[in-house]
Amino acid sequence: MSGKHVNGKQVKVYQEERRKGKTQRTAAAIAGISERTGRRIENGTFRLAAGKQRHWRTHPDDFTGVWTQEIVPMLQEDPQVRASALFRYLQEKYPGKFGPNKLRTFQRRVHVWKKTNKKP
Repeated sequence: MSGKHVNGKQVKVYQEERRKGKTQRTAAAIAGISERTGRRIENGTFRLAAGKQRHWRTHPDDFTGVWTQEIVPMLQEDPQVRASALFRYLQEKYPGKFGPNKLRTFQRRVHVWKKTNKKP
């Protein structure tokens, strides 16, 4: 049906119905997908969108210059330090460079760093 993402369960239902001998139209109706999607599944051009992640950046990294030089050493020294405290430090040291709209991005980056650099 137009505009809705097809999930893996629908693909599986479609394929099972086709194996049972149903027509493309019938199998697609049972699975809740369009005939065209059924054709794409059969000819191998259909790919599920789920799990597909991009590997490129959509914006330049604002923290490139300060991350390895200043933030990582601070995190290594005190892994319990809060991301918001580090962000306030950056805002004070570099006025106007890190606006409040960058806080959540910074928090995510700190979270990933802490998760991957846990000490046993």
